[in-house]
Amino acid sequence: MPNSEEISQWFAMRATYRRELKAKSLLEAASLVTFIPMKYAPAKDNKNKRELVPAIGNLIFVYATPSRLQQVKAKIPFLQYMVDARSHEKVTVPLSQMKQFIAISGTCHEQLLYFTPLELDLSKGTRVRITGGEFMGHEGVFIKVKGARDRRVVVQIQGIVAVAMATIHPDFIEPICS
Repeated sequence: MPNSEEISQWFAMRATYRRELKAKSLLEAASLVTFIPMKYAPAKDNKNKRELVPAIGNLIFVYATPSRLQQVKAKIPFLQYMVDARSHEKVTVPLSQMKQFIAISGTCHEQLLYFTPLELDLSKGTRVRITGGEFMGHEGVFIKVKGARDRRVVVQIQGIVAVAMATIHPDFIEPICS
């Protein structure tokens, strides 16, 4: 029986063998909220067409109470919790951080670039806030990333994934003083 005092939270999870879309469908059938960052890629059967595919293989975020998620997960053997290597705790993402990540990566903008945490050194960048345009109000780190000519604003979910936004005009970026 679910604990009435439990609160829902975002869990970072893995669906083995690129079955994240199947896991999403099963989780949503059980009335759980999910999110998979998606991007456009050439279709497998027709290179002239583009299709929406997961941007990061095997990654899925699930919003649920711990007991409800465990109950549903028991019926999906290929769905696994991501676990922090140091603390051995299930990886959860704060609601505010997840909202910002969904707002950015949920656009499926073609210029978004995804990175693993080891691919970027965000300590070399500058904390900024976007003051105009499509991503107005979001905060991140302004840094040069591989695969892009110019610097980009990067939003990171610590230890899981980072997304570099589309090119943003410098007039729409202001440094955040710490």
